Amino acid sequence: MTDFAYFPGCALKGTTPEYDHSAQIDSRALGIELKEIPDWNCCGAAPAHSVNSLLAAALPARNLVLAGKMGLDVVAPCPACFGRLKYVSKRCQAETQFRDLVNQTLDEPYTGGIGVKSLLQVFSETVDPQNLSSLVKHPLAGMKIAPYYGCLTVRPAEITEFDDAENPTSMDKLLRICGAEIVDFPFKTECCGAAYALTRREVVIRLSGTILDLAIAQGANAIAVACPLCHQNLDLRQGQIEVTRRQKFDIPIYYFTQLIGLALGFSVKDMVIDRHAVDATKLVG
Repeated sequence: MTDFAYFPGCALKGTTPEYDHSAQIDSRALGIELKEIPDWNCCGAAPAHSVNSLLAAALPARNLVLAGKMGLDVVAPCPACFGRLKYVSKRCQAETQFRDLVNQTLDEPYTGGIGVKSLLQVFSETVDPQNLSSLVKHPLAGMKIAPYYGCLTVRPAEITEFDDAENPTSMDKLLRICGAEIVDFPFKTECCGAAYALTRREVVIRLSGTILDLAIAQGANAIAVACPLCHQNLDLRQGQIEVTRRQKFDIPIYYFTQLIGLALGFSVKDMVIDRHAVDATKLVG
């Protein structure tokens, strides 16, 4: 087993437990041990760094200190969490003055040296493709998937240091091994509107609606995501988008972990696919 310090973040322990659940089941099946960081705290995400830059650094830094006690690198499924943790880790490593300033806010200092990866990156880099192929019990036959990475999974490139910032293919490759047909999807890194759903709903409806529209136009019958906010906007708000645009989509949105889990032989119930707003059981039930 390959061990990582697991940072689930607020979304996976709150609004999107199906991502957390499927991530942990898949990881165990693929020889990866996710050891949850004890007493972790919110990474701050967008609200913190829009209000106070020091707080935005101190929150992730505390989690890195806790991971350091475990002696493990960190894996974060949520792209926003991944980006904040990786940014602070890299900057503390490179800038002594910045690290000293951050450490003034912490009970214990962060000394650096903790690697940070996204869950998609771990699956892509740690899991041998031939081993994954050998573990597939129920190929995703009949699924034509548009892999949607969103704007943060591989960006900014100087922070994420993973895949291609304009045309990522890591999710494509994993799902193709699992038997899915991958459609050409030019909007795979476009923004869905993220947290603007709370303050500027029209922005989310326009951006997410365009993503849904293009996925269907490209022949997809499902969309795969790696981000809780992307899933929320494309799945939970799909009905609102349909009403506003006067257009029917009815396209299921899956976490890439749920699709991998299905291919590995786990059930719809195991992958908590019945929790989605848009019926996601019709292609896999």
